[in-house]
Amino acid sequence: MKVVVIGALGKVARQLVPLLADGGTGPVVDVVGVVRKPEQVDRVADLGAEPALLDVEHASTEEIAAVLAGADAVVWSAGAGGGDPQRTYAVDRDAAIRSMDAAASAGVRRYVMVSWVGSTPEHGVPQSAGFFAYADAKLAADDHLRTTGLDWTILGPGTLTDEPPTGRIALLPETGAVPSGTDTSVPRADVAQVVAATLREPATVGRFVRFSSGDTAIPAALRNLD
Repeated sequence: MKVVVIGALGKVARQLVPLLADGGTGPVVDVVGVVRKPEQVDRVADLGAEPALLDVEHASTEEIAAVLAGADAVVWSAGAGGGDPQRTYAVDRDAAIRSMDAAASAGVRRYVMVSWVGSTPEHGVPQSAGFFAYADAKLAADDHLRTTGLDWTILGPGTLTDEPPTGRIALLPETGAVPSGTDTSVPRADVAQVVAATLREPATVGRFVRFSSGDTAIPAALRNLD
């Protein structure tokens, strides 16, 4: 399997790439790690991936498709990092959507989107909030992905932490608002494991998988989606 990880030096992707490249969660995967700065190339190689230099914020659909050519799957783990609404829409919505269209153009069927637990119309983030642009951009990108013919999965982890991995999660309702008072925290290291397992689990195709830390082993949780 060949997997292209867009945003390969993000906090989740930095843990995902070695998992895939070293075969830590299954067979060894050929990983291409997409980054936007020349000085990041060596860091991607150190993680075990083949670096690909591409500024997805400004790249055309055709330029993205050229990087995806020959891949079996693409993982979107890029983001603008918040702060600037204009750039948030440019990356988290527009570039993400171009990457989906590029995957279809390049013949890459499998597409895994790393989103967030609140990516539903009921996210409840007011327009006056600084976080609104992110919530709105992610929802637009996720909704576009649902309309494509790709074998897509949208992953919705809760509040990300830097705690050690547990290898276990709890699934949350696929639709609607997360129940008030729910602890949605989950280590980034476990999110990386969920991405890796999702790539190998057919039951996740066409699903919005929302999750937090929990008691169920990740592969079992993904095999037994309701």
